[in-house]
Amino acid sequence: MHMTRRMRCLKMTAVLCGILLLSPEAALAREQQSIIIKNHRFYPAKLTVSSGVKIKLVVDNQDPTPEEFESYDLNREKMVGGNKTIIVFIGPLKPGTYKYFGEFHQKTAQGTIVAE
Repeated sequence: MHMTRRMRCLKMTAVLCGILLLSPEAALAREQQSIIIKNHRFYPAKLTVSSGVKIKLVVDNQDPTPEEFESYDLNREKMVGGNKTIIVFIGPLKPGTYKYFGEFHQKTAQGTIVAE
């Protein structure tokens, strides 16, 4: 009987911890940002985002040729077809600078995301 009561207390504690971690405020902590690819360059080349929140990054390739959004720092690699738009989720990020590039035009398609 004592063990059953203890197990119920542990389960209830785990549920309460889960609720606190997945509170509506935490679930809604999201920011949307956009990057445009044009003339084989990223605009803006430096994007500032909030640290500690999940980022929905919309990447709009306005060139007729494909490009990639690739970042070793962010552990992301995603193809963007010509005249197509993709969504990349990143974060939550710690404060710092994260580099990204376009694999097909590495000399010109360079950018950074700064989390503050």
